[in-house]
Amino acid sequence: MPTVHLLDYVAGNVRSLANAIEKCGYTVEWVRSPEEVARAEKLILPGVGHFGHCMSQLASAGYLPTVRAHIDAGKPFMGICVGMQAIFGSSTEDPNTAGLGLIKGGLNRFDDTQKSVPHIGWNSANASSKSLYDLRPESKYYYVHSYKYPYVKDELENLGWTVATGTYGGEVFVGAVAKGNVLVTQFHPEKSGVAGLRVLKSFLTGEGAKTLGQNTSGPAPTGGLTRRIIACLDVRTNDQGDLVVTKGDQYDVREKSSNRDVRNLGKPVELARKYYEQGADEVTFLNITSFRDCPLADLPMLEILRRTSETVFVPLTIGGGIRDTVDTDGTKVSALEIATMYFKSGADKVSIGSDAVLAAEEYYAVGRKLFGNTAIEQISKAYGNQAVVISVDPKRVYVPMADATRHNTIKTSFPGPKGEDHCWYACTIKGGRETRDLDVVELVQAVEAMGAGEILLNCIDRDGTNSGFDLELINQVKSSIRIPVVASSGAGNPGHFEEVFEKTRTDAALGAGIFHRGEYTVTQVKDYLAQKGLEVRMFEGDL
Repeated sequence: MPTVHLLDYVAGNVRSLANAIEKCGYTVEWVRSPEEVARAEKLILPGVGHFGHCMSQLASAGYLPTVRAHIDAGKPFMGICVGMQAIFGSSTEDPNTAGLGLIKGGLNRFDDTQKSVPHIGWNSANASSKSLYDLRPESKYYYVHSYKYPYVKDELENLGWTVATGTYGGEVFVGAVAKGNVLVTQFHPEKSGVAGLRVLKSFLTGEGAKTLGQNTSGPAPTGGLTRRIIACLDVRTNDQGDLVVTKGDQYDVREKSSNRDVRNLGKPVELARKYYEQGADEVTFLNITSFRDCPLADLPMLEILRRTSETVFVPLTIGGGIRDTVDTDGTKVSALEIATMYFKSGADKVSIGSDAVLAAEEYYAVGRKLFGNTAIEQISKAYGNQAVVISVDPKRVYVPMADATRHNTIKTSFPGPKGEDHCWYACTIKGGRETRDLDVVELVQAVEAMGAGEILLNCIDRDGTNSGFDLELINQVKSSIRIPVVASSGAGNPGHFEEVFEKTRTDAALGAGIFHRGEYTVTQVKDYLAQKGLEVRMFEGDL
């Protein structure tokens, strides 16, 4: 099989990229020293996270001169995400660090006054009427970034580059550029389903370089960010010792029958593949109980991620156990090291739950100070804030009036048991079993300050009810922070997804039991949203 070289500089999840390359019929060889770059014919620079961290890693390891020599020699080069940003001259993310300078301009941060940042989700990469590595205007590609190269019409084209653009909240940004032997994409082709695999194969075979910049005729460019639908799989060990996907009602995952067995809704890897083929935009695995005592390197969830990432080419999130801990041999292991194991196994994001609540409590106890030692801060610094999701499990506490509590309240349309028309949302830990004196607004503002990039907003009151999302909760949280929010808990039919997108500013919506029980498929939900005029991404089949 032909070979492609990946530059390994601890860039986050590269397993999925390797799997995607192998799916295209190529063998991956890792470049782990500057000297090895010279023997690469095709070189890919992947990456997630901080521009300065990426460039400093490359510089300190001595890669920059050899990468530039590879490009100058006319050999095929591809950069992905931060690997794309590296070819520009600079970035306001780290003004003191220089990029490779193939394009002299700099990167700016998205304006977050009217939209969530990071920009996370499926968006267009419109190359107008010019051919660019099998990018198609009707397809969508997966982006996750806070900084972008602003598109100025004709600026890059006059320098010989072919450009594809996307639009987010009124800002036009560069989604991909190519010239000669160079292709760089802001989106992740390995996480963009079949559309992304086509781009990757076009680079690997050289066909994309042959047709680059040729005039084309085809469908008109499509719109912007789609409505993101996420399938969530709660994973635990059942009483027979098997790993199963389960689902609870108010977090009780045992059957109502006398034997009270753990509800078994299927096998994690098989269900993830099924939802991918139905068009799920992301798949989330939540380890809702501790697995058997075993060395951390042998955690069952690592194997689930490895196997899933071989056939599922959309983002994967993993939650559970991401905290400072002690291995079975007595070795202390940091949350960052555990997250790194998950990323190397195929995860794109890690989800932190109870520990985020405890970290927020400490944050307020010391006067809103950051010390850099929380799991959130460590992981986001190394891999970027888009890699850190906070899973929030709040429940309603009713009060007769707003000033009856110090907490952030709302006036609710669903009065309490004594007719109370105000409530606040108390955060819980330990799977909802313990309530803390911390409200949801305090929590999300604290974790945003620590560097979290996304909120997975559950609701104990709605979980398992099939009565729809808690729109009041979602609106309160969305108005309190600027990072993306994923609405969770309560979806019972496609109309609930339409309602949450129309009546809140949520960035995504998550379903679990509705899909596991076979009541509706992801495809049916997306078809319904499309019929209602909402833009969604559809599964494009196999490569």
